[in-house]
This record gives sequence, structure tokens and C-alpha cells, in this order.
Amino acid sequence: MEIWGYFYTFATMMNIFTEIISQQLQLPKTGVDNTLKLLDEGCTIPFISRYRKEKTGNLNEVQITQISDLNDKLKELSKRKETIIKTIAEQEKMTPELQQRIEQCWNATELEDIYLPYKPKRRTRAQVAREQGLEPLAQIIMLQRERNPKQAALRFVHGDVITSTELALQGAKDIIAEDINENEQSRNQLRAAFRREAIITSKVVKAKQDTDEAQKYRTYFDFATPLKRCSSHQLLAIRRGENEGILRVSISPDDERAISRLQHQYVRFHSPCGTLIEEAAEDCYKRLLKPSIENEFAALSKERADEEAIRVFVENLRQLLLSAPLGQKRVMGIDPGFRTGCKIVCLDAQGNLLHHEAIFPHPPVAHRMQATVAVQQMIQKYKVEAIAIGNGTASRETIEFLKDLNDPKVFKDLKTPSLFTVSEDGASVYSASALAREEFPNEDVTVRGAVSIGRRLMDPLAELVKIDPKSIGVGQYQHDVDQSKLKHSLDQTVVSCVNTVGVNLNTASQHLLMYVSGLGPALAKNIVAYRKENGEFKTRSQLKKVPRLGPAAFQQCAGFLRLPTSPNPLDNTAVHPESYAIVEQMAHDSNCSVQDLISNKTIRESINLQKYVTESVGLPTLNDIIKELEKPGRDPREQLEEFEFDPNVKDIDDLVEGMILPGIVTNITNFGAFVDIGVHQDGLVHVSQLANRYVKDPNEVVKLHQHVQVKVLEIDYRRQRISLSMKGINSTN
Repeated sequence: MEIWGYFYTFATMMNIFTEIISQQLQLPKTGVDNTLKLLDEGCTIPFISRYRKEKTGNLNEVQITQISDLNDKLKELSKRKETIIKTIAEQEKMTPELQQRIEQCWNATELEDIYLPYKPKRRTRAQVAREQGLEPLAQIIMLQRERNPKQAALRFVHGDVITSTELALQGAKDIIAEDINENEQSRNQLRAAFRREAIITSKVVKAKQDTDEAQKYRTYFDFATPLKRCSSHQLLAIRRGENEGILRVSISPDDERAISRLQHQYVRFHSPCGTLIEEAAEDCYKRLLKPSIENEFAALSKERADEEAIRVFVENLRQLLLSAPLGQKRVMGIDPGFRTGCKIVCLDAQGNLLHHEAIFPHPPVAHRMQATVAVQQMIQKYKVEAIAIGNGTASRETIEFLKDLNDPKVFKDLKTPSLFTVSEDGASVYSASALAREEFPNEDVTVRGAVSIGRRLMDPLAELVKIDPKSIGVGQYQHDVDQSKLKHSLDQTVVSCVNTVGVNLNTASQHLLMYVSGLGPALAKNIVAYRKENGEFKTRSQLKKVPRLGPAAFQQCAGFLRLPTSPNPLDNTAVHPESYAIVEQMAHDSNCSVQDLISNKTIRESINLQKYVTESVGLPTLNDIIKELEKPGRDPREQLEEFEFDPNVKDIDDLVEGMILPGIVTNITNFGAFVDIGVHQDGLVHVSQLANRYVKDPNEVVKLHQHVQVKVLEIDYRRQRISLSMKGINSTN
């Protein structure tokens, strides 16, 4: 049988995608269309958002990412339509009308409803009944004209299979039930009921009720709430409890009302046939339709919860990656411990390992004086300017030990460098990774972990990109959400952050370079190899000599790479090489050098940007150029601040309700913020306790690693939970 020309031309498909994306995202068609073309040409999202504003209509990175993601979904849907058309055509059931419906459908749920009657399925009761010749009886009943359906069923009693009218009528009802289940109107009607009134319910499995692992799900032992109001973290917690066999979960509307509506849809008047249809409809609802729609809404609600959890994770990761860097300082990194001692490394300003050793200032060994002398000597020998202490076991004790070095009675001439507490999350993952083994093949995992702690202080972004984002410790339920979507979103976030900050071409590691727009692992490796063989890069244009780094890759990456020592000052800015001629013309017209243009605000303010507008370069790009010239090569991240916990509070037993303590925000969720107050257990500031006003999103009030003051509200020693409040304490309130 002929297939009626389903396969669109590429141009037609692009036009359709442009229309759909523009409508769904409420964005101008021209901007969407040009963005899709740029993506198809291999341009990256950071490059498009930064250097192609005229083409996109000044769309930002978030909007371009949404366009890219929706475009990918439409491509997948298009492939699914190809499969469906091919399958129906092979059954020789394709018609021009059906083909048109499929072609014009761009809703995944609607598409699957269209396909359902033709979808290959396991042997069903209805199929068996059809094979037994009972479909005509089902049709007679559905017409509702037969006054005595039992009499009509007698004609279908035969042989050893259909031995009674009851069996014949049951087979006919099975066919009717399947037809109702595959009817689009029936499915949409029940979907509407689920959307309006579905309740998600969880009950504890009694055999698990008193187990320790069940206690964290106590809130959901007897829980019910409208599905549409169930928050992301609630739903993910319930589903995790279900997966662990602790909770039983169901989603359902009012069954009686739903069955009644379904029966009303098919029964025209009370009659024996009508009664049979009512029975078939009830069976359909309980056996086929409700389980199907319940699974659909379970999957849909899980998908939405995943999206929200991923959004929160992505925002936390972005804040973490863009944390304030100390910069190129000589740093001592310490991985603290009791029995195994404190592992210490000394790093130069570029993060290279100069020295490492272990000290034992704490019990049970308690060689405090030897440890003191060792630290003093290391600080003096390696001219240490700052110390990074991991926030794990023995962190507080190690900080107190280091503070004692400031005592003039102990060392008159020694001033202890600034102390900073650094998150250890993921350090052990890095230290055991192939990348760490490649960097430090002759050092053990403890040394590698301490190096990671020290480098995180110097430049969090450069160090954290080496670690799987899921191991960094800023997500909730990251192992419960769709892993492919999570990885995609987190990878996009890392790329965005790296390119927002920019990368020093001469000091960046291979792993950091691979996230630069247009590069990737192979070109990053080639850049590092070229750098080792030929020495530092002098100019951006020298990148073109790197093997396999062609014009397209150069265009995508050049603007995000920095060269502070280049003779061309523009090489240390976000001004793209393709715009150098514009800046040079500005300087020429102002009778000055490019350096004068950068250093002299008066000259910049005198420039008439309209004079430099062309068909390809508009005011958005020109304004970006001027902003970059104002602060060339500036780091968009904030300045690092020192922090100190309350010295009198070291353990959860030291806490008293009503205490006001300093803390650091370690994680942000939809339901509040977790704050480290120095007792080895983060406390929770519920969203209702963040401020003296309604807070919809905790990010309105707090940011990751923000220094805050909190009040202790409640301490649950059994579950090791601390409730905190920020109401009326911080300036943000």
C-alpha cells in the first residue's frame, strides 16, 4: 500500500518547528528561525547568545537553550511519527485521512492515542473474542437496538469454545471494553478528571513501619493530597519510598463519578444492551483505562517533578561553579582528620603541587607541638598566603589548631595566613578518578584530595569541572530523577559557567578547556599538547596553528579564551577577534591607540556607536564591546570573604533553642535552605522561616555559600535534624 509522502523536506520541517517553538515559548519567529539555523550550523549556545544578538533578536542564553531543547524534542517526535506511519502502513490500514492526522499532530500524548488501535499488543481478551467471531455481537450491543441481547447471543454459541450465551456476551463485553479504552474521547475525558481531581495517596507497608530506614518517610506513612498540588520534593520522596518498598502509592480521581461519566458517554437509554455496555464500561475503567491513565499521570507528574528538581539542582550548581575565587595565591590545602591525621599540601600560585606531608595535632596521636612546628615551617618555606581546610571530620578542631599559631607567645614573627573552610563534597570522587591519577600518578588519594581542596579555594570553577556534578552535593533527589535529562542540564550549566567567566588559555587544564565553546576533549588535548611543545600562546590567532582547530572551531572558542600577556590588549577581553577591526577603527577615529580606548573613559563616552552600525553588526554587539572595554578581562564572580563559626558551638549537643549563630548556606531547595552552623549536621531553614514575608522561591532571599545569621528553633536528636529561622535576623529580611 502506498505511503502518502510523509517525509517532509528539511526546509518544511524547519518552518514547522519554527512555528511551534515560537508559539510555545512566545518568542519572535525571526529570532527562533535564525537561532535554529545557527544551531544547525554547529554554533554553540554561549556563542550564539554572546556574539549573534543581531540574528537572534537579542535572545538570552536561557531562551536559546529552551529553543534548542524544544527543537530536540520535536526531532524525536518526528522520528516517532515515522515509526508509527511505517507500522500502520505495514498493516495495510493507512488512509489519507489518518496520514494527515498523524502529520499534523505535534502532541506526544495525542499521537499515541491515534496510534493505540494500531499498536501491536500482547494477546488480549478482546483479541481472543474477535478470533472467536464475537465482534458482530459486540456491534449489535453497541447499536442498542436489540431488545433481547441474550437471544442474539444464541447465534454465536458453537463448538467447544463458546458453550453458552453468558460466554458469548462476556466476549462481546471484552471487545466493547477494549474499544472504549482505545477511544480518544474516553481517554481525554478521564485525563480531564485526573487533571481536576486526582489524589495521590501513600500508605506505609506495615511490615516496614518500625524499621529505621522507614523513619525518614514518616511524613508519608498516611498521606493524601491533590496531585496538582503535590510539590516536586514531596512526589520524589514518595516515589523513592515506593521504590524502596516502604510506601504503597496510588493516583486516582473519584472512581464512582469517573465510571458514571464513562457510562453516560456510551449508554443512550436504559435497556438490556445499555446494561451490558455499562458493565463493559466499568470493566474497561477498572481493568484497562484507569491503570493506563494512572500510569500516564504517574509518569507525567514524575517528569514535572524531575524538571523542577533538575531546575533547582542546576541553579545550585551554577551558584557553586560561580563561587568567589581567591585567585592566584600560594595556598596550603588541608584534608583534616583525627586518627589518620591531617593531610597537607602546599601549592604555588598556579596550583602546582610543591610539597605534601601529614601532621597529627589531634587525639588519639596528639603530636600537637610537632604539628605546629611543621605547619610553621611550611608556611615560611612556601610563603603560604591562604589556607583551605576541608569541612569534613575534624574541620573545626583543625581550624582552632591553626588559629593558635597566631599566638605571639608561640611564634612572634609568624602571622598565620587567612583561613577558609572549603566544601569537601566530591573531593574523594576526584582523588580516585582517572584524571587525578593522570595528574598525580605518584601520589595517593589523600594527597590528591588535599590538592583538590586547595585548588577549590583558588578557583572553584576550574577545579569543580573535574568532578561529576552529581557528586558535588548541591542537589536533592539527584539519583531519583531522569539521569539523561539531569546530565544534559548539568553539562549545559557547566558549559555556560565556564564561558561566562572565560578561560586563561595559558594556564587552563585540559579538562577546563574541553568545556569552552567549540572545543571539546580532542581539541582541548591538542591545545595543551601544542602549549607544552611551543610554550605559552602569545596571541589568540596562534590558536589557528593547533592541529585540527579549524576556522569554525576558532570562531566558536576565541572570544571565551583570555591572554593577559598578549601584546594585543583585546586578546584579554570578551571582544571577539571578528570585531577587532571595529575597535581599531574606533581608536583610529578617536586619534588614539586601542589601549588608550580601554584606559580612557572620556574617549569611550565620546564615541557615537551609530556610526559603526552595519548590516551584520548592530547596537547590541557595539554596546557589548564598549562594556567590555570598560572592564577588560574582568572576572564576573564576587570577591571571597572570610567566615568563622561560633567558637562555643561544635556539636549538636551544644545547641540550645533560641541561639543565634553564624552559618553558611550549603544547599537550596524549593522548601528552604540548608545551613552549615559548624556542628557536622546542616540545619534547615524552611521557606516559611526565611523572611518576614511570603517567599515563593528561596533564591529570592539566599544564595549558595552566603554567610547568614540563623536562630535555632528546634533540635530533633533522634533524627539528627535541626530547624532554623532567619526571620528578622538578616538584612535580606
